[in-house]
Amino acid sequence: MAKVLLINGSPRKEGNTNTALLEIAGQLKKQGIESELVWVGNKPVRGCIACGACKQKGDNRCAFNEDICNSVIEKMASCDGIIIGSPVYYGQPSGQILCIQQRMLYAGSAVFANKPAAVVCVCRRGGSSAAFQTLQMPFQMCNMPIATSQYWNITFGREEGQAAQDAEGMQTMRTLANNMAYMIKQFQSGSAPLPEREPWNPMNFIR
Repeated sequence: MAKVLLINGSPRKEGNTNTALLEIAGQLKKQGIESELVWVGNKPVRGCIACGACKQKGDNRCAFNEDICNSVIEKMASCDGIIIGSPVYYGQPSGQILCIQQRMLYAGSAVFANKPAAVVCVCRRGGSSAAFQTLQMPFQMCNMPIATSQYWNITFGREEGQAAQDAEGMQTMRTLANNMAYMIKQFQSGSAPLPEREPWNPMNFIR
């Protein structure tokens, strides 16, 4: 059975980000897609220090092993898609999820490539579109097709569970789940080969 990894990037385990992701999980199940929900937690998460150790070893693992980054990479190896959820703080995603996303995609890029991805953001009032764009951009750099919905994947709420009252937001989550399921099924049943990738040709403007 196909499987989607859902990551709750909120320090509040049962908060509105979790509410949005559970709505997605329920709809994925209706489409015959399994899901696993992982909580980043509320303990310190390391940021990438550009040490390059992950690329030197080539084992799809980050050099730091104190948080869930490597666990997420390992789980993704057996998953067909990923959806990251985050609350909005000062118009930005949570610091924890940014650190995890940057490290997991850099260290484990080969595990993530060609798998559909999406982002979900939850806010009290504003800043959601900026946070949404911030989290979505790295996926576009990693050859990951973006699963869309009927609107930006945003829902509103402050107190725990309030996002469930956002009828349009919850519908957007379900539509996202349907589109993600459709993409995964198409990829699995399609006969077209994956696109051939040209060797990376970086160009620095300062030499």
